Amino acid sequence: MANQLGKRFQCEVCNTEVLCIKAGDGAIECCGKPMELMQPKVLPSAD
Repeated sequence: MANQLGKRFQCEVCNTEVLCIKAGDGAIECCGKPMELMQPKVLPSAD
């Protein structure tokens, strides 16, 4: 799986969050397990 620039990942074990600052192949791991891709947060509209 290729890591995309600007994506955030979170460890399910220790809740560490990582921001990808360099795209590339491979998997991001923490605590011996692959980290999960975080979903973007919805921002309130500025109406």
